Amino acid sequence: MKTRIALASALVLALVVVGAALGAGQSSSGVAAKQSSASGTWITLHKTKFGKVLATKSGMTLYLYTPDAKNKSNCYTGCAGFWPPLMAKGTLHAGTGVKAGLLGTTKRRNGKRQVTYHGHPLYQYSGDSKAGQVSGQGYQSIWYVVNASGSAVKHAPAGSTSTPTTTTSPYPGY
Repeated sequence: MKTRIALASALVLALVVVGAALGAGQSSSGVAAKQSSASGTWITLHKTKFGKVLATKSGMTLYLYTPDAKNKSNCYTGCAGFWPPLMAKGTLHAGTGVKAGLLGTTKRRNGKRQVTYHGHPLYQYSGDSKAGQVSGQGYQSIWYVVNASGSAVKHAPAGSTSTPTTTTSPYPGY
């Protein structure tokens, strides 16, 4: 019996040593590759003219809607057509600089889960067509990009060459 316990302990110790050795040799690009292959919904930070803001794994900017209540979306029908809610697919993952503790979900009327950050339901903007675009920033003074602390970013950082954005919609009546 003592021999079996000693053998099991030695095996566990060997596995721990091998695992530590493999982890120590892993580069940061190896970690990034592991993250990018993990399934689920990733929230990342992407550099824009408004500083680093929340984005999807592919770099598409995420926005908050100021009329939303905490953990409750008020953007439906026509609104959601122009501002698609970010829906949770599988496990939520926080990229570098994103605070995992601020990630969550809220249930929409259709029962599906929308991603939230610091209680703000998150949306993409249909006018953004590539990573890093912030075409919806400041729209109607109610749509804003979101920083890593979960706050609306209303102005470009000091020293930036950007001017505050006031977006006019290409969609009449909205």
